[in-house]
Amino acid sequence: MEITGIVDRIIYRNADNGYTVLTLRTDTPDKEVTLCGTLPLASPGEQLRVQGAMKYHPKYGQQFSVSFAETLAPSTQIAIENYLAGGTVKGIGPAMAKLIVQRFGMDTLHIMEQEPERLLEVSGIGRKKLAMITASFNENRSMRDILMALAPYGITVNQAYRLYKTYGELALAKVQENPYQLIDDIDGIGFMTADAIAQRVAGFETQSAARLFAGIKYALQDARTEYGHTYLPYDKLVQKSCGLLGVEGELLSDAVDAMIAEGSLVEQMVGEQQGIFQPFVARMESSIAQKLIQLSEPPAANPFWDVPEYERELGLTLSESQRAAVRQALDAGVMIITGGPGTGKTTIIRCITHAFSGMGMTFALAAPTGRAAKRMTEATGADAKTIHRLLEYNPQEGFVRNKDNPLIYDLIIVDEMSMVDVPLMNALLNALPRGTRLLLVGDADQLPPVGCGDVLRDCLDSGRLPVIRLTEIFRQAAKSRIITNAHRINQGQMPILSQEESDFIFEEIQPPENIVQRVRELCLRECARLNTSEPLMDVQVLAPMKKGTLGVENLNRVLQAALNPASGDKPEHIFGETMFRQGDKIMQIKNDYKISWYRQDAAGSFQEGAGVFNGDLGTLYRLDTVNKTMHVLFDDGRLAEYSFTQSDELDLAYCISIHKSQGSEFPTVLLPLAGGPAMLLNRNLLYTAVTRAKGLVYCLGHRETVARMVRTVQSRRRYTSLSVRLQEL
Repeated sequence: MEITGIVDRIIYRNADNGYTVLTLRTDTPDKEVTLCGTLPLASPGEQLRVQGAMKYHPKYGQQFSVSFAETLAPSTQIAIENYLAGGTVKGIGPAMAKLIVQRFGMDTLHIMEQEPERLLEVSGIGRKKLAMITASFNENRSMRDILMALAPYGITVNQAYRLYKTYGELALAKVQENPYQLIDDIDGIGFMTADAIAQRVAGFETQSAARLFAGIKYALQDARTEYGHTYLPYDKLVQKSCGLLGVEGELLSDAVDAMIAEGSLVEQMVGEQQGIFQPFVARMESSIAQKLIQLSEPPAANPFWDVPEYERELGLTLSESQRAAVRQALDAGVMIITGGPGTGKTTIIRCITHAFSGMGMTFALAAPTGRAAKRMTEATGADAKTIHRLLEYNPQEGFVRNKDNPLIYDLIIVDEMSMVDVPLMNALLNALPRGTRLLLVGDADQLPPVGCGDVLRDCLDSGRLPVIRLTEIFRQAAKSRIITNAHRINQGQMPILSQEESDFIFEEIQPPENIVQRVRELCLRECARLNTSEPLMDVQVLAPMKKGTLGVENLNRVLQAALNPASGDKPEHIFGETMFRQGDKIMQIKNDYKISWYRQDAAGSFQEGAGVFNGDLGTLYRLDTVNKTMHVLFDDGRLAEYSFTQSDELDLAYCISIHKSQGSEFPTVLLPLAGGPAMLLNRNLLYTAVTRAKGLVYCLGHRETVARMVRTVQSRRRYTSLSVRLQEL
């Protein structure tokens, strides 16, 4: 079956694999068809010819599944409209862009540049808006020429804007020179997009070296960014690249060998496995191992440590395992303390920091996220920072603290180590001189970090570093059903599920649609059941998956409508399928080291900085549809400004995935569970979700789903080499 039409709206696009869902206006009047398939360069206004078949989706209804697609001759008039609607000209949105181009057609840009007064002929443009549009249009003259020149290559306005920010006036030349370089240089352009651009640039054949090298490099990068691997076995890399590039394995084996020979890939044995690494990742894992072994050399013993005295001064009574942990940590070069909730990790940290303070020795507390650092401060009474802040990160220089400008402390304590990935651990260790004590604290049974590697588990598995494993649950903690159920889950036992009043409540509800309505009702009308009067601030809904009735996306739509409904005084901005509305609960969904922010403390002084990170939560404080900006006030007080072109960095956060909740703690966790993909429903995921709650877990859904998660031990481990590197040293 074949259809021809004009792309109306992009509903969803995966920049890496090109999978797209869009609406197509066909030749039949008022007929709109939803397409889905690999369409990496389809843009609104383009004319497409597609082949495929109609299929029924249980949630979204009839969709046309595309097996072949081609872009027909583009309309320059459409390209002009897309440019004006793309957010680069202040005062013009999609509706206004359409009106302007309808009025002036192909002469639009000439009139805006030479006769801007004529814009007053367009309904909705007055003197004030004319001045804004003209100033913005003239500011962006060179950028506009580049953006228009890139249109024939099917590059969207947002992508072209990023190309211009990176390459300036060389953007077009860079695209024509090597489209595959865009994968490395431009955020939001993956291999499929670059490959589709290359098909429109002369000189790039299916089996060209540039294409094969880019595909192999992307396959390895995808394994790192999507699955957390730091390398792939040789055969798995070739296999993955075959599927991506559609060429035979022998060609790819030759290409991998050539890339190893030229140094763009690194081959190292990991045990019995032939591992293929990106060079910088191989260097980082080796460097981490070397630094840990150097730092683990025990410092001179201090005969004046007096643990019983510290207990008396703090009003504590330590268990034998806690006393042993404190003694070892005080004298060790590197020490790992691991244990579940309620086992006394924080008490040990308090005792150690008290001892160092009493001896006049210096220490620093750090954690991977702002929320985790805040929790550390509240629990210990000592100031804790994010690792980025401790290392004084800024976008111009990167980590200011490094081997040439080290951190000078007697002791560094890092909490929530399960979240620390290889790049962050490498940056931290680079800033620690010999003789610095390092205490790593974390729960090895939590999910691995969002980034690549599995540092905590690799350090434990290596057997090369001293470890204290805390297993005893203390009396006060044992009164909490959250803690007892967390340990039951971790031991493969079914948690205690009941509706009786406690800090862990389970409510059996069968159809997923009813579960969604119950979540809505609890947040909207039964806040007392959730121990709060402010569900927007205190309640965090967690879900195992993104899609489906009980997925993150659907729950966000439902809860946004309930907790922050549309009204005339709340500006809105649509990006893809997401409606951003002033007052929304928001999450940053990728690391952006360049976004500037400022924070005002209680005394009224201002602090400025840069960097917002994957998982940071906040509120959409202000949305400006005229200047096309969004201001997000993060939970730690940072206020950051985003342009509409950066909308892909943000998402709604009424509901977030359990993976994204790592390192955070919420007064109340609302946990809907009723089926889902088998690979997601495992013990680690349930354990992580339950341990995110500080005061209440309210679980609702299917008892059998809970039982299945408890029974399922996550079997897929990441390909990492740190444990082996530590053993080799």
